[in-house]
Amino acid sequence: MAFNANQPLDKLNIFSLKGVQMKTFHLTWLTFFFCFFAWFGIAPLMPLVSDSLHLTKAQKGNAAIAAVSATIIARLVIGRLTDKYGPRKVYTWLLVCCAIPVMCIGLANSYTSFLLFRLGIGVIGASFVLTQFHTAVMFAPTIKGTANAVAGGWGNTGGGATQVAMPLIAAALVGVGWVSKADSWRYAMILPGLLLLIMARLYWKYTKDTPAGNFDQLPSASSKKENTLLIAAKDYRTWVLTVAYAACFGVEITVDNFAATYFHDDYKATLIFAGLLASIFGWINIFARALGGIISDKVGKRYGFNGKVGLLAILLLLEGAGIMLFANAGHLLFAISMMFFFGLCLKMANGATYSIVPFINPKAVGSVAGIVGAGGNVGAMLIGFLFKSMSYEAAFLYLGMGVFAVGVVVLTVRIVSRRAAESKFVGSEEITRAVAA
Repeated sequence: MAFNANQPLDKLNIFSLKGVQMKTFHLTWLTFFFCFFAWFGIAPLMPLVSDSLHLTKAQKGNAAIAAVSATIIARLVIGRLTDKYGPRKVYTWLLVCCAIPVMCIGLANSYTSFLLFRLGIGVIGASFVLTQFHTAVMFAPTIKGTANAVAGGWGNTGGGATQVAMPLIAAALVGVGWVSKADSWRYAMILPGLLLLIMARLYWKYTKDTPAGNFDQLPSASSKKENTLLIAAKDYRTWVLTVAYAACFGVEITVDNFAATYFHDDYKATLIFAGLLASIFGWINIFARALGGIISDKVGKRYGFNGKVGLLAILLLLEGAGIMLFANAGHLLFAISMMFFFGLCLKMANGATYSIVPFINPKAVGSVAGIVGAGGNVGAMLIGFLFKSMSYEAAFLYLGMGVFAVGVVVLTVRIVSRRAAESKFVGSEEITRAVAA
């Protein structure tokens, strides 16, 4: 296909900045990177926060739950707003609004105030819906899964970067004598907030809603008038993906929240070393989520919609098994190895899930992405209660069992639906047409 500035691209050249499609792609994943960085910026600093505010284990668990629970409603709302007003406006305003609690969390002087700031920061997690929507409209059906997975994966590495960067930033502030160690976490969080404001300016200036222009420059679309949230909610496949995403992305943000503390408390690692170990999990996103999307696109071309679902089920089964082994590791080296293994399967499952999302219903891409994305946070919230009520070792064991069970459910749905004519599925029709084109 020849390059057309007003049409979605059918190839992803990650080294290109040609056209609004690739400019938007790079700004979208980079913005999501800093959103993820800000969202979990406080996580590796929790030992300092705990000492400063005298938090109990249960209170730290509540803070982690607050960080993901606000995102549930935010993703549903943002999905609908994106369908109606376009990603450019919605993303810009989300960045500006969320920069406030990120920079101001350092003002917290009690458990209650810290919890409220953590709740406010959680809204930034809705940026994922915008990332997936904006990437999807910039690329053709044959490459949507790959583009979505690469953008989401590279953006998610912000969760790994923050595990390393934030303890170093806090240490640097203490080292130059600007602040005390006890207050270093308060000032360190100003930087992520400033980065959000910078990205808001860049996003507004250099992106467009679609290759053909912004929503307010285009003829009124039917999806702006229809209740796309209701359309998405009526399709049972939306809910299958929602449960699946709870079992992969829900686990991911749980590990982002607890990994550093787990290695610090259970394996007696120093604050910086614990953050470094936890960052391994985040850095897997550089390639793993993209790999899941790429393989899913290839499977989809050959086996259709149900092939994509089958791949997702297999990845979830492997993820669950890996988490159970991680829980019973016993030794640090084996624990790191198992974290890498289940992290690889988990992040590939993330990519495989969102390679399916754009094909559920083209009229409601934002709403489907919002519901499925919210499912990830529902999963994280429920898992947070698990980690709050028992030891981390036991929590990881039960978590692995739960993920494995979800994999069995997704596999069962795939087997049952395989007998149905694939032409009935919107996803299969789009994949077939795209391949033929």
